[in-house]
Amino acid sequence: MARCSWSIRQKHRAFRRSLKSEFSRRRAPMELISMRLTSLQGKLTALLMLAALLGATLAVLLVAWLQDLRLAWIIAALVALPLAAWLGSRTVWRFGLLVRAISGAVDRFREGDFATSIRRDRDDELGELISAFNALGNVLREERQQLFQRELLLDTVVQNTPTALVLEGQSGHVVYANLAARKLFGVRGKLEGHAFAELLGSTPAAMQEAAQNGGDCIFSVPIDGEDEAFHFSKRGFSLNGRAHQLHLYRRITRELSRQEVAVWKKVIRVISHELNNSLAPISSLAHSGRELVARGQPQALERVFATIEERARHLDTFVRGYAAVAKLPHPNKQRTDWAGFLQTLAGQSPFLWSVPEQATADIDSAQIGQTLVNLVKNAIEAGSPSADVRVDVARIGKFWRVDVHDRGSGMSETVMASALLPFYSTKRSGTGLGLALAREIAEAHDGRIALANREGGGLTVSLWLPAAS
Repeated sequence: MARCSWSIRQKHRAFRRSLKSEFSRRRAPMELISMRLTSLQGKLTALLMLAALLGATLAVLLVAWLQDLRLAWIIAALVALPLAAWLGSRTVWRFGLLVRAISGAVDRFREGDFATSIRRDRDDELGELISAFNALGNVLREERQQLFQRELLLDTVVQNTPTALVLEGQSGHVVYANLAARKLFGVRGKLEGHAFAELLGSTPAAMQEAAQNGGDCIFSVPIDGEDEAFHFSKRGFSLNGRAHQLHLYRRITRELSRQEVAVWKKVIRVISHELNNSLAPISSLAHSGRELVARGQPQALERVFATIEERARHLDTFVRGYAAVAKLPHPNKQRTDWAGFLQTLAGQSPFLWSVPEQATADIDSAQIGQTLVNLVKNAIEAGSPSADVRVDVARIGKFWRVDVHDRGSGMSETVMASALLPFYSTKRSGTGLGLALAREIAEAHDGRIALANREGGGLTVSLWLPAAS
């Protein structure tokens, strides 16, 4: 009995589900018809059909009353046509009101006011247009709020950064400046609106000179009775179609102090190591020479003196290398023809070379020549055959790029990261001053040096030097 009751309940539920499904299936066309009737097209069609029906009904009544078919249709047309025109204009008038409302809201959007919305009181296409417009307004409001939050965060970061930032407009006036810039220039109020040249006029001469040079540089100025070192950089860019200059002043006194101490420690270690390597053998050989004299064996002193002379010569070379870096003179730039210059260098240390026709540069030929000879020597010492050492000169924008290619052992990433640092060397008897001196000479020419491994093995050392004006 229980099993029979359960079966009846199951059949009843299945019947109810099928009934709901059939009702939903039949209701869908009805909803579609309802949507079509409430649409703008459906409303206009219904109004025109109503006007036509009224005109036809009026015409039939007039024919029965006037017994004149032509007159009846004329009167019916005179009544139906104005009615249809009135109904159409009434519908179009509401559409015009909506268009004007949307146009005014779009104007407010253009002015930055995204708080405008339009009340939806229709279920046709115009109602959907209103919903889409309101959704667009919501998206714009959210985007503006997010943008405002990002701008607030960026302004907070910029204002509280220790780097002094000044944005100079095309007219030479300050467009934007942070708190560090106000403190640096000694202005309590805002810097915006001040002429940047006037602000610089009240600063120390070193700061003015750095701004006039325009490139990256380091200068020191007295602040609160102590010398503070700054790194200055200047960048130009276009903002809203107008040229702007961004001036950045970053304090680097602590970083320089730490680097200076680290460099001095390394210098002391290297010098101590080299001195010990030379003085210890000299001291031992001097003692051996004294013993040889005491024993009456002066003929063995020649070997002792030769070894002492060799160690003294090595120590002299080591000291001269350090002096070359410490006393590097300012480059004496002269107009130099690349072809003749490289041809002369190739006669001292053979290598292949290529340059563009009639290529000239303003360089110190002695310093650049010393650099290239050392780079060629390094390439050969790295295991590259002389025939695979090549120097290529090419014009890249406002610079000459001088590439020294070789097919030696190349460099690992760890070695390349430290190769340009002073006193760093992977050679057993190296001083670590060759590439450091090349870097010093390149930067003295307002250029730079770069290292890169070659495909297939070898190394490329690139000197970037300003082209002749």
